[in-house]
Amino acid sequence: MDLIRNGWFSEINNLWPGQAMSIEVEEVLHHERSDYQDVLVFKSKTYGNVLVLDGVIQLTERDEFSYQEMITHLPMFSHPNPQKVLIIGGGDGGVVREVLKHATVEQVVQCEIDKMVIDVSKKYLPSTASCYSNPKLYQHVGDGFAFMREHKNEFDVIITDSSDPDGPAESLFEQPYYELMKAALRPNGIISTQGECMWLHLLLIKKMLQFNRGLFPTAEYGFTTIPTYPSGQIGFMLCSCNPETKFSEPARTITDAEADAMDLKYYSSAVHRAAFVLPRFVQKELSGL
Repeated sequence: MDLIRNGWFSEINNLWPGQAMSIEVEEVLHHERSDYQDVLVFKSKTYGNVLVLDGVIQLTERDEFSYQEMITHLPMFSHPNPQKVLIIGGGDGGVVREVLKHATVEQVVQCEIDKMVIDVSKKYLPSTASCYSNPKLYQHVGDGFAFMREHKNEFDVIITDSSDPDGPAESLFEQPYYELMKAALRPNGIISTQGECMWLHLLLIKKMLQFNRGLFPTAEYGFTTIPTYPSGQIGFMLCSCNPETKFSEPARTITDAEADAMDLKYYSSAVHRAAFVLPRFVQKELSGL
């Protein structure tokens, strides 16, 4: 709450020094400390309801679809037949919503450690948490690390919707976590994780891409734009156990009519391809890996 001053919330964090995203607050809807983090929801003037965890914006109703669609559909459309999907994190429900748009999916398992995030999202972010009653969803409130250790070779796609690499989430950006995900995948399985911002964390992206290319036959960094994330951009680490996977060319494509039927606001097959066209300064830093 001390980040709200004169009616404005400002996202101030050492992970993006010298800059801050500010959103005008209309009303604070919820503020409470869970067993794991500070949970804040407020109604903003122009971005709808906003979810903030430990002082960092997780989503706004106005632009959440960009992140949710891209972290989900880049891996889902890169797999020819995704049937069983594991989501680590994503307590707001957005990734669950997007995964369930695929007719091939038979079961979605979600591991979210903080039940308060789920409950708050159901109450204040109903369009994001709209699929929590779907019978295909099995929800496990607990540690995703422990869950994956007990579930080997089970999933076609694993999506990690995590916070930034600060505090407890830091381990989600290190090699042992990717090894754990790889062991939980079926043959030819694919993972997608929150992969940070090319403008702020390029050296971290390079490190992650380097160790993942040692673990997987195919690993790439793709990105999306989203105004309320630091620098207006966020990326994803995409890895496949299938050496034939080419992330820049979706295994399954969709028409505009099919995208409309899936209620997609950002993702298309053309946007999928474009997500892997990186600026020259990024290409140069990542060349030779």
